[in-house]
Amino acid sequence: MTQTAIAAFDSTLQTTNVWLHEIMERMGWVDKHRAYHALRTVLHALRDHLTVEGTAALAAQLPLLIRGIFFEGWHPAGKPLKARKKDDFLAHVALGFADDPADAEEVTRAVLGVLADHVSAGEVAHVEHLLPQEIRSFFLPTHRGGGEADPIRSLLW
Repeated sequence: MTQTAIAAFDSTLQTTNVWLHEIMERMGWVDKHRAYHALRTVLHALRDHLTVEGTAALAAQLPLLIRGIFFEGWHPAGKPLKARKKDDFLAHVALGFADDPADAEEVTRAVLGVLADHVSAGEVAHVEHLLPQEIRSFFLPTHRGGGEADPIRSLLW
């Protein structure tokens, strides 16, 4: 039985719930709203650190609903942000969790790990290539393929 009777909507809702549950699992959380908040906050930080072209390329691989979250409130002027250090990225995430004791680095790693598990290896490599070395480190080196290192990643390091 469908929820909306529109297959594309039902599919993206189901996929988004899978992503949220995976974030909850990685973080040890039981609150889906908190997982949504983490997804939104980290996606916005990532988006703002990518070029406009990189943002569009990544968005093309995101499920419809997550793509909407990704683009919510986006203003492409001045992107990528000039602040390119790991601490700057984490400050962007921490700001979104100002009223929550969540660890910004742990949240970032969890969300980017889920992202990397659901988009192509080539797109992950492309996104990593667009980011400064310090921010690339948030993507887990063994995030796909049952714990084996990604051969595309090795070309970037």
